[in-house]
Amino acid sequence: GVNLMEFSDEILLHILSYVPCTDLVLNVRRTCRKLATLCLDKSLTHTVLLQKDYKVNKDKVKQLMRDIGKEIYQLNMAGCYWLPSSTIDHVTQCKNLVKLNLSGCHVTSLRLSKMLSTLQHLRSLAIDVNPGFDASQLSSECKATLSRVSELKQTLYTPSYGVVPCCTSLEKLLLYFEILDRSREGFMLSGQLMVGESNVPHYQNLRVFYARLAPGYVNQEVVRLYLAVLSDRTPENLHAFLISAPGSFVETGATKNLLDSMARNVRLDALQLPKAWINGSGLLQHLKFNNPFYFSFSRCTLSGGHLIQRVINGGKDLKSLTSLNLSGCVHCLAPESLFRKAEDDIDSSILESLVVSCCNLRHLNLSAAHHHSSESIGNHLCQLLSRLKHLLSLALPVCSITDVAANVEKPPTASNLVPQTFGRKVRIGIQTYPKNLAGQANQKIESSVFWALMGSLRFLETLEIIGSSFSSAMPRNEPAIRNSLPPCARAQSVGDSEVAAISQLTYLQSLTLAQLPNILTGSGLISIGMQCQHLRTLSLANLGMMGKVVYMSALMDMLKHCKCLRDLRLEQPYFCAGAQFFQALSHCSSLQRLCIVSRSGTLQSDAVMSFMANCLEVIMCHMFMGESLTVCKNLQQSIVRSFQADRPALNVVIFPLLHEDLTEVIRDVPMRHLDEITLFKSRVAEEPPNLWW
Repeated sequence: GVNLMEFSDEILLHILSYVPCTDLVLNVRRTCRKLATLCLDKSLTHTVLLQKDYKVNKDKVKQLMRDIGKEIYQLNMAGCYWLPSSTIDHVTQCKNLVKLNLSGCHVTSLRLSKMLSTLQHLRSLAIDVNPGFDASQLSSECKATLSRVSELKQTLYTPSYGVVPCCTSLEKLLLYFEILDRSREGFMLSGQLMVGESNVPHYQNLRVFYARLAPGYVNQEVVRLYLAVLSDRTPENLHAFLISAPGSFVETGATKNLLDSMARNVRLDALQLPKAWINGSGLLQHLKFNNPFYFSFSRCTLSGGHLIQRVINGGKDLKSLTSLNLSGCVHCLAPESLFRKAEDDIDSSILESLVVSCCNLRHLNLSAAHHHSSESIGNHLCQLLSRLKHLLSLALPVCSITDVAANVEKPPTASNLVPQTFGRKVRIGIQTYPKNLAGQANQKIESSVFWALMGSLRFLETLEIIGSSFSSAMPRNEPAIRNSLPPCARAQSVGDSEVAAISQLTYLQSLTLAQLPNILTGSGLISIGMQCQHLRTLSLANLGMMGKVVYMSALMDMLKHCKCLRDLRLEQPYFCAGAQFFQALSHCSSLQRLCIVSRSGTLQSDAVMSFMANCLEVIMCHMFMGESLTVCKNLQQSIVRSFQADRPALNVVIFPLLHEDLTEVIRDVPMRHLDEITLFKSRVAEEPPNLWW
């Protein structure tokens, strides 16, 4: 036999690098002398990642800091919402910290002041600014530390500048605005800052400015205050300017002055602007770019002609581009948008120019638009995209992956016969199909353009196939949506064979499928489960007919093979979360987070409890179903009472989907879960790569 201890130190260190630091320091190093030495090697203690170590608790953090605090230079505790605020006090033992991420942790002004006063080497900081934050409570030693910080990530839950005015050496500023328009008591909030707040952020050394806004007018008001200083004097070294704002974010005189100044004085490497700032303006024609690596024109009315002329610039400078987000750009593959309908065919020459010019793309998002290919041979969207051999993540609309010829002679499908909206229930019998239909499908599957695309992108890690008309049943700050728009005619033929083609992606880690109307059995899911053994995240929404979950049997077979699956999100009307489903789900031994969204869906409480008892890694269980409030509350209380003690990070929300208080319940969900799994959205090229560590 092979003795593990006979391996070289280099090999053992590589193996140990996959073990959570808390286990290394508190458990593994106590097994023998050799491991005791290796577990304290600088390569393992230099950077400590606790952000998804859901088993860590206050006592473990305390012991960890006591044992190796002085050896830690980078500490990531992002999203550790379950740790009490007093846990932060132990960070003061990490005297040599250079980078610290406390996003999602409970930190008061006084605790922050005490902690930062001892971290004289800190250069990178991420924190939350919650109601009650008071910058006047920060000590002079704390402000001295902040004056040396060059990278700051700040998530705002209240109108405030936070610690930005204290950071006089900022080079990178990331702002996440999560301020609600109404308080819990129902009072309207104002975007005005607290009395006494400094309004002079120091941007003179700024290189990266990023702001992401949640829905709401207060967030827009507050971000304008941050931008006001930039409009007066644009930093000369600014090379990345990114603002992600949902809905309408109107351009003002101050923002126009800022953009004009940027056009005159800076050369950018990354750009993202609200759609109202780009639509109808000649801004892109005047902005100058250096070696751009990220562009996002999400939801803009930018035409393909403008994209080629003003951004791609004939392909001269775009070899450096690695990430491109054109989500919701309905005309980006058409020469002009003035007289074009959203469902007209794309101009393949524009896409070809894009592919040739941006040949090093790693992340591409073309979702939320109708990209219909013409009948021209060799010019299908899938055929052109197959040239992008470096792609790691890709988001496409459902209607873009279908063969044009398949829409001429296609068999009747259940989705053609069943209404896609929720009205009065219609009794549906078993549909009849030609006996040779399955054989015909098998013959055609490997000759389809989508099959060829999947075969050419062997190293793809993230794939999203989302219906252009799809909208989730639970948007951010609104009541649940009762009806969804039907898929377009071109998407009607997309179903099981296209799903089966995805199984070629051996290294696939994240898969999202939404509004695929021609799913009849879900057989392709089984192929994915068997072939894609690295799959960690799976999100399925509105597959097949809307009145029945036609793929349930295939899904249960698929789950038996998903040993690495950690996150599962299901959104489907009339979903039955019963004993058979949870028994199949119990095979996913690595599962950590589960979210089910189902109008008129049902659940079996005893099956849920049995599942939670069998799957010891599950720390998040969100179910928004059609059950009564009493049933939901009783089950939620039972889960918390039975498992909270052994799972400190356990977060359980079980609530009726159409209840009027749903938005109030959602606001209490930890941002990590809300942003990563509970809310549906396209995540490909959502942010620049490596925006934060």
